[in-house]
Amino acid sequence: MDNTIIVRTIIGGVLQTNCYILGDPQSGDAVVIDPGAEGEKIKTAVKKENLKINAVLLTHGHFDHIGALSAFSSLPVFMHKNDEMMVRNDKECLSFAGADKKNVMLCLQFLADSDLISVGELKLKAIHTPGHTPGGMCFLVRDILFSGDTLFNCGVGRTDLPGGSLAQLMGSIRDKLMCLPDDTVVFPGHGQPTTIGEEKEGTAFV
Repeated sequence: MDNTIIVRTIIGGVLQTNCYILGDPQSGDAVVIDPGAEGEKIKTAVKKENLKINAVLLTHGHFDHIGALSAFSSLPVFMHKNDEMMVRNDKECLSFAGADKKNVMLCLQFLADSDLISVGELKLKAIHTPGHTPGGMCFLVRDILFSGDTLFNCGVGRTDLPGGSLAQLMGSIRDKLMCLPDDTVVFPGHGQPTTIGEEKEGTAFV
């Protein structure tokens, strides 16, 4: 994995969701990916690394990945439009971390497949991977992939929730993720990191 990129993991919430801090050490700029819970804990981790958060990225709109959005309400939130209503309408989403949803104003910015997001000198590529949700996104920077609930260590995301599609998910993984280099490090929404090469060998669904 590229050691010139800062990646820190904060695990939080009842579903033990992985929130990631991605930082560019040269500029000190950073983004938070999937702030699921414990916003103050995330902010403390950011300060420890002497980073400045410029934006929030969402891999999808499920409550366990957005529960701490209220802690970052002044920042732009990048996501796919197909999951917008999950974020705006789900009563659990922003109240999950003790916030009053009615008092939280979010600056949502919508991404399309292959859009680029700048983090200092780093460029993240947005990859639309529907299946777990209609607006599922992965984010690729150099040899690092943040896969949300699309791809796990030895598994894939569930598709039995509203908007889920097993056929779409398998297509997303096959066509957009399995074509990445085998040494691409995968940071999933839950559980331990893996690599594309390991998942090619070990994931029965692929």
